[in-house]
Amino acid sequence: MVIKNVDFVISNSDYRKCPQANLPEFAFIGRSNVGKSSLINMLMGRKNLAKTSSQPGKTQLINHFIVNNQWYLVDLPGYGYARTSQTNRQKWSKMIEQYILNRENLISTFVLIDSRIEVQKSDIEFINFLGTNNKPFSIIFTKSDKQSTNQTSKNIARFKQELLRNWAELPKIFVSSSINKDGREEILTEINDIIGYF
Repeated sequence: MVIKNVDFVISNSDYRKCPQANLPEFAFIGRSNVGKSSLINMLMGRKNLAKTSSQPGKTQLINHFIVNNQWYLVDLPGYGYARTSQTNRQKWSKMIEQYILNRENLISTFVLIDSRIEVQKSDIEFINFLGTNNKPFSIIFTKSDKQSTNQTSKNIARFKQELLRNWAELPKIFVSSSINKDGREEILTEINDIIGYF
């Protein structure tokens, strides 16, 4: 897929205020500071499309971008730890849940996992939430450039093993680096293939 144009559409905190559900939609989400904004910028070939920050919790709203006038990319707030109040975390959690459960044109959610760290309870819980509600998703392991290929493979294998405790089969898995642009073509091809069935 060639990214010809991408434009910001709207930010809001209520799925009912999202754009008209007439185009396929793909959401990106992960724990705070997983590298989501950097990944989105890399996929879209833009430097500052999604706002990056060294501090967790930068994204606080549902952010819609329209790509090639064909589909929506949605940048969702992170789950798990963020330097904010418990009230805000609960508000974000409810906002994300309502969006995922009710957004009728949400075709797939890309769940981002930091490839460098051990299995996190919040990641497993979120993935199980998607599965329980029959919401299609794929997994993207981020920051693969920060360690050896061997270490990345070991960490991914441990994550898969943990998932197989509750899952009969695994979702599609991608390995990415925003620095090296690893995974870009594979992820965009996946989106393009899914759009073909919309």
